[in-house]
Amino acid sequence: MEFRQLQYFVTVARLEHMTHAAEELRVAQSAISRQIHQLEEELGVELFAQKGRNLKLTSAGRLFLKRAESLLVDLDRSVLEVREFIDPEAGEIRIGFPHSLGIHLLPSVVAQYRKLHPNVKFRLKQGTFHILIHDLCQGEIDLAFISPFPEHREQVEGELLLTEQLRVILPSNHPLAGSPEIHLKQLEEESFVMFSEHYSLRAIVLEACLQAGFTPKIGFEGEETDTIRGLVAAGLGVSLLPEMALIETSPMMPASIPVSEPRVVRTVGLIRRKGERLPLVAEAFRKYLIEYFQQL
Repeated sequence: MEFRQLQYFVTVARLEHMTHAAEELRVAQSAISRQIHQLEEELGVELFAQKGRNLKLTSAGRLFLKRAESLLVDLDRSVLEVREFIDPEAGEIRIGFPHSLGIHLLPSVVAQYRKLHPNVKFRLKQGTFHILIHDLCQGEIDLAFISPFPEHREQVEGELLLTEQLRVILPSNHPLAGSPEIHLKQLEEESFVMFSEHYSLRAIVLEACLQAGFTPKIGFEGEETDTIRGLVAAGLGVSLLPEMALIETSPMMPASIPVSEPRVVRTVGLIRRKGERLPLVAEAFRKYLIEYFQQL
């Protein structure tokens, strides 16, 4: 079975006429007839039945048409993907990111890059640490911002982009809201607003509290930085958030205080599948990101 046979078959099925198909394909009618006949012999069924001057699909023909059209679409898409793979100024960049980087950083970087490369498209996918690793390894994305940066992973590799401080956030009327800095031990009796268990920021905050000598009392849980920030601003507890998650302002903003001890940071990196060549469009963006963060 050949691509040409499928192309001829689909065209005849659409136009229901051998002569019209030959005119559209700009080939001899006899060539189309011969290829259709060979296809029917290979499949062992008749694909068309003559109805007056037109050709109508048989039941087997209608069944085969669905598969043939799908194969041709997949082939066209594959050709396009290969062409985009070798063109750094076109194509699609598939990149994953955690929610905390999607508030300000990712939109800013993508917008700046699109000004330089307007023909590049982006497919963005948000996820937690383990989901991003999984999607990358499964080939659903080509690059991923990730936090914390995985130092040792068998299937992924990448670059550390930045190390970011976490800050204590408090209701604006909290007694410590005006402090120049806070030791986490001062929050031992407070109720904490924490990320859900599958979020890496939860583990960072828990570890920091343990280093300060206590286990935090968890009053509320959330799954996005906006939710954590809003709950704290509403007076439902205290928490810690990365500096990047506090750039945007809103009517419900908590007080934000640096942590004196212990040092609480998160690492942010950019990862890709280990040992696999990226599409040129994604590789160009990866190099841009590395230079972008080096200048921060």
